[in-house]
Amino acid sequence: MILTDFLIEGIDLTALDTSFDSPRLARLCDFLAGSPTPWHATRSMARRLEENGFIRLDERADWALEAGKRYVVTRNDSSIIAFTLPPGDKVGLENLRMIGAHTDSPGLRLKPEATQRSAGWLQLGVQVYGGVLLAPWFDRDLGLAGRVHLRHADGRLESVLLNVADPVAMIPSLAIHLDRDVNAGRAINPQTQMAPILMQSGDATLDSLLEGWLAKEHGLEEVEIVDFELGFYDLQPPSLVGVGRELVASARLDNLLSCFIGLEALLECDGEQGALLVANDHEEVGSASACGAQGPFLGDVLKRINAQVGKGGEEALIQLIQSSVMISCDNAHALHPNFRDKHDERHGPAINGGPVIKVNASQRYATNSVTGALFRDVCREADVPVQSFVTRADMGCGSTIGPITATEIGVPTIDVGVPQWAMHSIRETAGTRDVEHLTRALVAFLNRPTLY
Repeated sequence: MILTDFLIEGIDLTALDTSFDSPRLARLCDFLAGSPTPWHATRSMARRLEENGFIRLDERADWALEAGKRYVVTRNDSSIIAFTLPPGDKVGLENLRMIGAHTDSPGLRLKPEATQRSAGWLQLGVQVYGGVLLAPWFDRDLGLAGRVHLRHADGRLESVLLNVADPVAMIPSLAIHLDRDVNAGRAINPQTQMAPILMQSGDATLDSLLEGWLAKEHGLEEVEIVDFELGFYDLQPPSLVGVGRELVASARLDNLLSCFIGLEALLECDGEQGALLVANDHEEVGSASACGAQGPFLGDVLKRINAQVGKGGEEALIQLIQSSVMISCDNAHALHPNFRDKHDERHGPAINGGPVIKVNASQRYATNSVTGALFRDVCREADVPVQSFVTRADMGCGSTIGPITATEIGVPTIDVGVPQWAMHSIRETAGTRDVEHLTRALVAFLNRPTLY
């Protein structure tokens, strides 16, 4: 029996629930495919916000915020904050409903002097960004993307985004005949074994290749490469997987999936309450940067909001922050059918089982009983199932922007996320129904008349 007969082992595929195969998922796949780097993701989010009436702000200029308006601002072109202000009849902004995420994902970034040659092949040296699961990077069609700074013939400097969406490189595996014990497990050395191969070596260098790609993509001729931040990425496009299309598989689900869901929620909320979405860069490497969650970006924006549409003053800023709530959205570890023992038996979130509240007694997650109760109430109002995750007591725990934002800003915070498999792999998997689950919960949160 074949799929076109709409019957597999007695299952009528025409009767399966495909309500999750929606325009929202099409938008998600387009966003993932068009966001190979934090800079591309931020540009995509900013463009969509501006298309929907958000006003672009420049941190270097004076701001003139008005009640009832919507605004967006970026920093380093890789972090973004968007916010909506309640209508003018609500005098003095008293609180904000905040959603947090991050734009970066683990991967392989180029070294400054990347050009190298071995055995007659041109390769590019890479450095590991974040906690990469290295094994899945082998034997993939790889593109190259990021930010390039260049100088024109007239001396003018320009920054452009580059996306070489062609299979220009790969990292071939070593044949099993030459490494018979490979399936028993071996360490992978990123310095000596992970340099992608681009072409049979000639006189080409990275700069000459970049000049050609810039000419092809941007029509830029006679430019000098001054600096760059570039990384490789998997060209396999996002897809909906499974007999019933229950799964979405893609690179960078951690954490572009949360960025997308937060963006959808902000665009769908009624605008009656103060609402803010922040997506920081550099979470995967500790968040310690000017545009990371440990940096001053969010704090700077909150100060300017309070000064213009809040009650003004340092005391009022503290009141604003303490009256607000942040939902930090970052994907959670779903229960894996082949590795059930890696979860606490009572805290194994199911894919498509709803958003996950993440709890850690050592404050690796920022959730407490107050913020947890609030989110459970929001999910109840939105008719969305909710789950909990606690790591095994004999295993370590990751973290998110949640504890960092709570520490730096002082805002009451909860950590939640969509459950997923294969976190930090070159291709990750989540549930299609959960995209709608978390979006509905966040819309309900942003529309909530009172927070507590």
